[in-house]
Amino acid sequence: MRILGAAEQLIAQRGVGGLTIAELAREAGVSRPTIYRSWTGADEVVRAALLHRVVTLLERLPLAQTREGIVDDVLRFSAAFQTDPLYSALLAREPEVFTRYTLHRFGASQQAILQRMAASIGAAQAGGTVRDGDPQHIGVMLLLIAQSAILSHGTVSELIDDAAWERELRAAMDGLLRP
Repeated sequence: MRILGAAEQLIAQRGVGGLTIAELAREAGVSRPTIYRSWTGADEVVRAALLHRVVTLLERLPLAQTREGIVDDVLRFSAAFQTDPLYSALLAREPEVFTRYTLHRFGASQQAILQRMAASIGAAQAGGTVRDGDPQHIGVMLLLIAQSAILSHGTVSELIDDAAWERELRAAMDGLLRP
């Protein structure tokens, strides 16, 4: 964890391209071979650090059991993501990172989010507040809607204020899930 914490700090300060194994080893107070025992290179460390942050943010939220709870959790996660020191720095300085990690492949961070969404959707279906359908499939669409809105939020901020953005995202997600 000390290595991932150091990686998160370096990425937040310098971006993903600014992370080198030598500097990470110095920052974490370990040897380079220690890092190479767990990861093959800096890109793998970046992916692990991003996954670690997503899991940390997800663990702060209880598992939602209703449609309203799912929508609320997505919005809470969105707020936490946008204010997280690592992710807010990347959103501001290197938004293209998210293109690589979200459009070119479905990564471990997205898989962790989807797994959480599918579990909540299944629970809410059992309670009758979410429509029938494969929780994984519904979760994929919910993830795409939320991910697009979150990553585009800054781009459209001159077109829609924060309150309207949240209201419209809430309506889109609720509409997808409603029985």
